[in-house]
Amino acid sequence: MKSLLKINNLSTHFHTEAGPIKAVNDVSFRIGEGETVCIVGESGCGKSITAMSVMGLVEGPNGRVVNGQILFDGKDLLQIGKEELRRIRGNDISIIFQEPMSSLNPVITIGKQIMEPLMLHQRLNKKQAYARTIELIELVGIPRAEQIASSYPHELSGGMLQRIMIAIAISCGPKLLIADEPTTALDVTIQAQVLETLRQIKEQSKMSMMLITHDLGVVAEMADYVIVMYAGKIVEQGGVVELFEHPKHPYTRGLLKSKPVIGQRLEQLYSIPGQVPNPLELVESCYFHDRCESCLPVCHTRQPQLKKSGDGQQVACWLYEEEAQYE
Repeated sequence: MKSLLKINNLSTHFHTEAGPIKAVNDVSFRIGEGETVCIVGESGCGKSITAMSVMGLVEGPNGRVVNGQILFDGKDLLQIGKEELRRIRGNDISIIFQEPMSSLNPVITIGKQIMEPLMLHQRLNKKQAYARTIELIELVGIPRAEQIASSYPHELSGGMLQRIMIAIAISCGPKLLIADEPTTALDVTIQAQVLETLRQIKEQSKMSMMLITHDLGVVAEMADYVIVMYAGKIVEQGGVVELFEHPKHPYTRGLLKSKPVIGQRLEQLYSIPGQVPNPLELVESCYFHDRCESCLPVCHTRQPQLKKSGDGQQVACWLYEEEAQYE
C-alpha cells in the first residue's frame, strides 16, 4: 500500500519556565492511501499534539517541532513555506476538532462557515458555494439543510454541530482527514450515527483517516491499524485484529482490560493504577514502569526501543528484550 503520510522521528516540545515538555517524543508511523489509523491512549499522551504538528498548528515562541519529518505525498510539510502549507491545510488535509462548540465561530452562520473553505480553496463563487453547502449538510445526515445553513452554532445540538464540523472538513475532498475525538461528549446513539457518517464518506471518497480516540469500541469499529501512545511515545502498534487479540505491551493490555464487556457483570471495573507521568518529571526509564504489573529492574533505568515482534506488531517493552532477562 502506498504511503500518503509518513512521519519520521517527530518530536514536538513546549518550552516553559520549569523546563521543556516533550509532548511528542521521537514518533514514527505511516498512513497508507485509503487506510484508517487510530491513535489511542489516555489524555496527555501526545495524540492531539501529533495531529496539530501534522497540520502545522503548533506555533509560537513556546511550542515547536524540534525534530523529524512529516512527509505528505512525498513533500515534507516542515520544509515548505506558510503559503503552500495554507493551500494544503483545509484542502488536502482537514481536521475535525474535539470541541465543535469552541471550534465554530458563534457569531457567523453555519452556512457561511461551510462556504469559506469552498470559496478559498475551490475558488467557487457565492452561489456555487452555497449550493455545495446545502449538499454537504444533507450529506452528513442533517434535514432542513437551508434552515440549518442560516442558523448559528448555539441553535444546534452537540451531535448536529459535530456533523457540521465533518461537513466543513470534507468540503474540499481532502486526501487525509484527521478526526480528533470526534465523538467525545456525545450520547451513544449520536456517536454511532457520527461514526457511520464518517465511514460512509471515507468509503465514497477513498480518503485516508487519522482517528484519535480513547474509546476502544471506536477503534474496533473503525481502524485498520492501531497506534498506542503513552507519555509522548509509541509503545505498541499493529493491525487492529492482531492488537486486540494479542496485545503485548502491559499498557495496551491494561487499556483493553479497562473496557466493559457486554453481558459480563463485575463488582468493580478494572482501571490502570496511577496516572500518566508529569512530562516535566520524565527520566531515563520506561515511562510506564511505576504503573506496570510486570515491571523488571531494567525498566527503572533504561528506555526500551520500539521493535518488531514475530507477528508483525511493534512493541517497546523490556519483556520482549532478551538482554533484559540478564540485568
